[in-house]
Amino acid sequence: MIRTTLAALSLVFAASAAPAAEILRHAGPAGAIILQGVTVPAGAETLHLSGQVAAPIDPAKTATLADFGDTRTQTISVLRKIEAALVARGYTMADVVKLTVFVVADPALGRMDFAGFNAGYRQFFGTPANPNLVARSTVQVAGLAGPGYLIEIEAMAAKTR
Repeated sequence: MIRTTLAALSLVFAASAAPAAEILRHAGPAGAIILQGVTVPAGAETLHLSGQVAAPIDPAKTATLADFGDTRTQTISVLRKIEAALVARGYTMADVVKLTVFVVADPALGRMDFAGFNAGYRQFFGTPANPNLVARSTVQVAGLAGPGYLIEIEAMAAKTR
């Protein structure tokens, strides 16, 4: 009886010590700067961040588009805010698996500045410091919560234990 119990307990402990499944990043076409998708295994820890908008260039000025900068400048500001929120919760930018990006048309272009957004994005993903890419959706919207905002980004991060 004792041997049977010990054998059963050793199986339970062996099963619980099994390595966690890895997060799988499914590459897009050659040269793509985003992933086709990501598989997050059961048991992975996930963090969903609410949409973040840019900080003003000068905190005393928050009324106009110029106070927040162009699309590239705002993207960098937003991704820095996301990075700070991740670090505060024990994550890094390398743990980000999904971004949902809302972009307002730049009045100077008459459309969303996709190139400006990607220029900011590339400073954080697919770099020597963070070679990971993310699954991503980018949509143009009519407006955001404030008159100077061109970008809002939601992020999802995941890590195995």
